[in-house]
Amino acid sequence: MTGSSADYLQVQTTTDSRPEAMELARAAVESRLAAGAQVAGPMTTTYWWDDGVERAEEWLVMFKLPADRYEELAALLTERHSYDEPEIVALPILRGSPGYLGWITEETRA
Repeated sequence: MTGSSADYLQVQTTTDSRPEAMELARAAVESRLAAGAQVAGPMTTTYWWDDGVERAEEWLVMFKLPADRYEELAALLTERHSYDEPEIVALPILRGSPGYLGWITEETRA
């Protein structure tokens, strides 16, 4: 991870179907790359693509993980995502309750 010293991250991606969002969440947690994942949606997204403005219904997936699991999670999302160029954005978790952050660490270790 560049530009941050956060020990924990919230990583998000979007997809165009609830089943895919649920599968990405399950795969990340099952692989212990994230301690938990939340799926929210549907929501409407407006964005530039192929020189035009597009609008789509999407589902948001938010993963909670230690920063040292980011590269593996990003690889999993890139490999399994249906989009040509999926959103993979990591936001630092700057503070959290010690018990919750400990749970994130514990659940992402074999």
